[in-house]
Amino acid sequence: MIFKKSLAAATIILAATASQFSSTSAQAANVELGVLTCDVDGGVGLLIGSKKDLECVFVPANVNEPEDWYFGSVTKIGLDIGITAATVIKWIVLGVNVNSAAPGSLSGRYGGVSASASLGIGVGANALIGGSNKGFVLQPFSVEGKVGINLAVGLTGLVLKSSK
Repeated sequence: MIFKKSLAAATIILAATASQFSSTSAQAANVELGVLTCDVDGGVGLLIGSKKDLECVFVPANVNEPEDWYFGSVTKIGLDIGITAATVIKWIVLGVNVNSAAPGSLSGRYGGVSASASLGIGVGANALIGGSNKGFVLQPFSVEGKVGINLAVGLTGLVLKSSK
């Protein structure tokens, strides 16, 4: 019961924060550039935060452009309790114009808010802005496949580096 109440509270906080966060960002970055899919290492939440490595592939919306590979890490600061297996997160990448996503251009630092929960199988949501000149938005509600026992709510930092 406590788990369900915590998840409900986390979802409400994230939704309120993400809607403010994304409406401001969407004015600058509203062109869908493609999908970023990241494989995130499993690990242990340390109550006040966690850091996990990841590998990502960006698949451009324009099928004539090549895939672009990245590596990096995701850091969460806030409530993060539990153990999770490897996770897959997909974001729709938004930019200011169709030519925004040249190879390697998603490299950089991203920041935002996130909430996730799992008891066996779980879900999560992330709202992030950043990259080259803070010109990209990773769509506020990502799809997150997670297996484990975990509850996380807080600030999220993502660092992407081009594999080229």
